Order: sequence, then structure tokens, then C-alpha cells
Amino acid sequence: MTGTDTVHAGRWTLADRLDAPLRALPYPVPPGTAAITVELDYPRAAGVLDLGALGPAGYRGWSGGARDGYTIAADLATPGYLPGEPEPGEWQVLLRLHRVPPEGLPYRLRIRTTRTRPTPPPAPTAPPVPPRPPRRPLPYLDGLRWLAGDCHSHTVHSDGTLTPAELAALAAGRGLDFLAVTDHNTTSHHPELPSLAAHYGLTLLPGQEVTTDTGHANALGDIGWVDFRRPADDWVVHAARHGGLLVVNHPVAGDCAWRQPLTARPRHVEVWHSSWADRRWGAPLSWAAAWRPDTIALGGSDFHRPGADALPGRPTTWALAEHAGPDAVLAALAAGRVAVSAGPRAPLLLRHGDELLALDAEGTVLVRADGTRRLVPGPRARLPATPGPHRLETHQNEVLALCH
Repeated sequence: MTGTDTVHAGRWTLADRLDAPLRALPYPVPPGTAAITVELDYPRAAGVLDLGALGPAGYRGWSGGARDGYTIAADLATPGYLPGEPEPGEWQVLLRLHRVPPEGLPYRLRIRTTRTRPTPPPAPTAPPVPPRPPRRPLPYLDGLRWLAGDCHSHTVHSDGTLTPAELAALAAGRGLDFLAVTDHNTTSHHPELPSLAAHYGLTLLPGQEVTTDTGHANALGDIGWVDFRRPADDWVVHAARHGGLLVVNHPVAGDCAWRQPLTARPRHVEVWHSSWADRRWGAPLSWAAAWRPDTIALGGSDFHRPGADALPGRPTTWALAEHAGPDAVLAALAAGRVAVSAGPRAPLLLRHGDELLALDAEGTVLVRADGTRRLVPGPRARLPATPGPHRLETHQNEVLALCH
């Protein structure tokens, strides 16, 4: 026997989606299988079906709606999936009925197993290390230093178009010190990050964007796969148990707005997301204040592809860390030693003990936690701080910078 060929076909209806949006379609993997290939066909103009993989031992990858198929083998896998010997037993294709029109969505799913080991494709050429812009001169505080970063980005391991190497080169050329790589519902990019970080001279923080139809959250840290099928409360518990951090993402951003029920609300929220195009619009700040009074605001570009999204570092999250390693960056984010600006060189507001330091912000307005306001008098102004969040605005109430 050389392998197996399994086909699932039919038409998903809107009633199917409402009944159970996530389906697990089984197929057998016989002993001696060297590779599994899954091919999905459906009219993409009519709807969206998301793809994933489960083996007998559990999670093997996810690509969402970014792909129509994947291959898993011992020493290679489609980005978003984990390489490794295909263990014998019952496997499942995860199929999420993300968008199904009233008239239904026909589909055909073909799964092939083979005893022939596939030939790995040539490794993509890594871009050269780019010249790095000069670091912004910022003061140290008790031996800690400010690092410029971005808490949200994607690669070819989900629905981005850049390889992790290309993303690292782009972020380094933008002058970032750290970047969280948060592909959707997968950890397949994590093994690549340490060597790329060393090569391109920045910290690549492992992460995953836990993605559902009713909200997204970044799980930051090398904490293993977070099961997006579980209730959101379990995501919070998983992250805390494994030393990570869960961040509610873009809570008021279109159809990705946060609508997940939570018993214990996490403090960390991606208040400043690249979709906040008109920052005179106060909804993200109002949402964060209503979420919990001690919300810690983070920023994320949610970069996917050049020319279609904000570049890494728009906005920039600043972390006051002991050093530039991933553990120190994660500890700074978790402790709330953070600030957010529109970019690496944009007006900036930092908390230094009982003072605020406003940089390149002359003529802007400092808004304190109690709502009182005062004019920033110079390009490097020290101002008294009060407990709670502060921000810089223009005279038109456009938000320029946040600090906790």
C-alpha cells in the first residue's frame, strides 16, 4: 500500500455555521506515512473557510483562510504547520466556517498520504542586514533602558507575505529594538526567531494571535500553543501558567472587535492599533477606561504586507527593560513599564519615577489621568506625574503619545 486518499465534499450552510462553526473532518494515516497533503477547494468569492491540522497527539498547525492546502512531513511543513513524522492513527482537518452565505458554500477537501518523502524546497534567500538608524537618546532609569518595539506582526506562517527573515530585516531597518511575531493560531514560526534575532540585531519576541470570530488576543512569550477553541478565560490562564502575557487586541477595530466574554479581564490591551487612523476619535481610550481603571495600553502595527498595512513601529511600543533579551522585554511589558508613540521618532511621553518626560512635544497638550491639561513648554520638558495613564494631544485632541 502506498498511501491513502480521503475526500470530504458537500455544501456548508449558514445553519451549519450557526450550529458549530469549527468542524473536525477525520482521515486515517497508516503506519509508514512520510507525508500528508491537504487540498481544499471552494468558491473564495462567496465565503471563507479556515484550515488547520490535528494529529493523534494534538495540534499540528493552522493557516486560517490564508491557504487552500498544506503539507506536513518529517523535515518540512507548509508555513503555519509543524514538521515531524506523521504519526499513525486518526488525524483531523480543522475547518472553520468563517463566512458562509445564505445560499451555502460548496467545498471539496482531499487528503492524500504517501510513503514518499517530499523534497524540501530551496531555502529562501535571507535579505542583508540593513543599516540601522541611530537610536534615540533616552535617559536610563535605575539601570533600565527604553527599547523601541512593536507588539503585533505577521509573516508567511499565517496571512503575512514576508518570511520571518524579511520581517526581521524590515524591523531592524526601521530602528526597532524588539518585535513580537504573532502569527494567527500557530507557533510554527517560533523556532526561526532566535537565530534571526541574533543575525539582524533585534529581539524577536515569540507570540501568537489567538484568533476567533469574536475577538483576537496576542499571547506573548514562548508558552506553547494556546488552544483558540477553548473559552477566552482559558487563554488568560494558559498564558499566566506558562510565564507569558495575554493582550486583548484592537478591541474596537471593525469586525475584529473584542466580543469575547471574560471572567477576569487582563490588564493589557492593544489600545493603539494601526487601524486607529483618526486619533481624534476617542473610542479606544474610552473602551480602555471602561475595561478596567488600571488598563496597560500597548501598541501594535499588525503588519502583514508592504503597502497594505502600517509598517512595523507604527505605532511604537516603548519598554523600559533591564536588557534587550526577550525575557526582559516581556517582563517590562508585563510590569507596565511602557509607553506608546506614533513612531520611533514621534513625540514621546515617558514616566520616570514621579516625573514625566515629554520629548519633541513642544506646544502639545499633556492630559493627566484626572483630565486636567497643561501645555508642554519645550522640546525636552519634565513635568510632574500623577498616578494613572497620561497622554499627549494636539490642540485638536489628536492623540500623539500614551504612557502608563
